[in-house]
Amino acid sequence: MSDLIPLYSIKVQCCNCEHEFSTSRVRPSLKKASRRDADFCSYYKNENPDYYVVRVCPECGFASTENSADKLADWQRKAFHEQVGKRWKPRSFGEQRSWEVALETYKLALLCAQSINDKDRIIASLLHHIAWLYRYEGQTEQEQRFLRYSLEAYIKVYERDGIGGNDARLLYLIGELNRRIGQFGDAVMWFSRLINDQKIMDAAMIRAAREQWALLREQMRGEEVDPDGLSSRG
Repeated sequence: MSDLIPLYSIKVQCCNCEHEFSTSRVRPSLKKASRRDADFCSYYKNENPDYYVVRVCPECGFASTENSADKLADWQRKAFHEQVGKRWKPRSFGEQRSWEVALETYKLALLCAQSINDKDRIIASLLHHIAWLYRYEGQTEQEQRFLRYSLEAYIKVYERDGIGGNDARLLYLIGELNRRIGQFGDAVMWFSRLINDQKIMDAAMIRAAREQWALLREQMRGEEVDPDGLSSRG
């Protein structure tokens, strides 16, 4: 198993210029996380799959994820070109990525998503992943900055889409990100909304919210706690 090359290539068609290019992925058999934080940030002993989520077209520079649209509308192509594409110098992100390169791909994907007015959910996820990248390197100030941005975007998703019985994860994340940036009162409100909503049947998310609420009570009493202590037991 240790001799297995962790990366393999897939072909992707750019949703902007339709150029076909190769991008790397981590083999599914090597994707097992060694631990996970309460906001789903995962840690890996070997190659980090999160480094390879963003696919960057080497021709036009459009960066997307597998959740992005298959094809852009004409107005989106134009907006991307004006805001991002016209400054692009062709280069490839198809090989192994360092932390710095992974961060660059996420920030490029964020610019692209904002330029084409992509879904709030995609923008929130990109912001959240950028916060995780800073967390890996212990850059707390930048991590907190991007957690705040992603929290604002997740709240937009909630306000725009409402909540179905299957979206407990969104409520949980809004509660957890509020807790992580020290907005304890807001965190309590969102966790209790999830726990008390009779329509929500997601037992795992309800349990996670209860665990983080217990942790939050300790934090509010000013006790020193591990911010991922309760949920990382599982």
